[in-house]
Amino acid sequence: PPAPQEAGARLYPLHALSVANIPNSSRSKTSARSSTIPAPEGLQSRRCKLLEEDSPMVQAGKRQRQRYVTKVGKCQVNLGNIQDKKRFLSDIFTTIVDLKYRWFLFVFMMCYVVTWVVFGFIYFFDAWVRGDVGHQGDPEWRACIENVDGFVSALLLSVESQRTIGYGTRMVTANCAEGVILLIAQSIVGSMIDAMMVGCMFVKISRPKKRAQTLIFSKNCVISHRDEKLCLMFRVGDLRESHMVDAKIRAKLIKSRQTAEGEFIPLEQSELNLGYDTGEDRLFLVEPQIICHVINRHSPFWDMSAESLRREQFEIIIILEGIVEATGNRCLAAGMTCQARTSYTEDEILWGYRFEPCMSLEKGAFQVDYSRFEMTFEVQTPAASAKELHELKELEQHEHSTLSLYWDHLLQPC
Repeated sequence: PPAPQEAGARLYPLHALSVANIPNSSRSKTSARSSTIPAPEGLQSRRCKLLEEDSPMVQAGKRQRQRYVTKVGKCQVNLGNIQDKKRFLSDIFTTIVDLKYRWFLFVFMMCYVVTWVVFGFIYFFDAWVRGDVGHQGDPEWRACIENVDGFVSALLLSVESQRTIGYGTRMVTANCAEGVILLIAQSIVGSMIDAMMVGCMFVKISRPKKRAQTLIFSKNCVISHRDEKLCLMFRVGDLRESHMVDAKIRAKLIKSRQTAEGEFIPLEQSELNLGYDTGEDRLFLVEPQIICHVINRHSPFWDMSAESLRREQFEIIIILEGIVEATGNRCLAAGMTCQARTSYTEDEILWGYRFEPCMSLEKGAFQVDYSRFEMTFEVQTPAASAKELHELKELEQHEHSTLSLYWDHLLQPC
């Protein structure tokens, strides 16, 4: 029998490698490290399982399920070894907005707490240097900062000054210039922090990222004939009554390949035409719509049959973009672009199926039944590729034209 590596290479040739066939460096490092450390007898069965998982055939089966984009639209790409991280600080506003909510709230609170503590320490240091701390209750003493007898009272003065609370017991007097300058500086810094953090909070809340969760895609793609053409189809829908403005859809094919010069291109992206030249990619997404990709000479599925589809490894990325519809009171997300994504792998494409209708007319209005959104039914579809069907059709036309010419020649008089 052939070696496992040869069998794996025969089943998964280099030109058909997909997303999952990129080597995993962490797995290789772990396996190399574990081979140098002796394992106890109690872990013998565990080690056997690890060895079985590290075999090429099992790895190929597991890698087949690795996605570039998940079904919910999350990109499975992690960025690492970024050397120039100063670029994130130069765009600090976007960096703060992109933080997760727990880190965003932490930064939000720390901006205020740090400034309160820093200015409270400066107030306390100024009062201590001028002797205001030791002359509390002395009516003849001209204090720079009144009623500050410790760090806690100075911290309260800092909070009251920056938040403009003003209880009236602690205050900065006109007996010292540095106190007035310090109060002006804290007012300016507090206004800047308010403007930045409130702006970040407004943008983070008003981002239409959650709007994409109400844009749904069908679980599977189908391939069948439409208007005597072999087409790849999927269904999209909007669960909200507020519609997307200027909705556009596009598709990318992610597939690794090897060039004629021997160069390996991982995760190569190619465009799938969804009606860009005819304007069919612009959707009026009021009811669920079936998006169609015609498999023609320019399609990457031109020479792919039902049998070869099972051996291929690729991923189709669907990107739906649109502007959130502005309501009468101009909601926060008005005019912002929303993007929803999903993906389909080769095992999620059904050959010879169509989607069932999910819209009916009831009581003078069209009713959409989303329980039938995922339903498909089988239709008679040839298992041959679009290229083979096109060649067969041309051959039939040629034979028909030849036969008609032959009969016309026989019917002519001598």
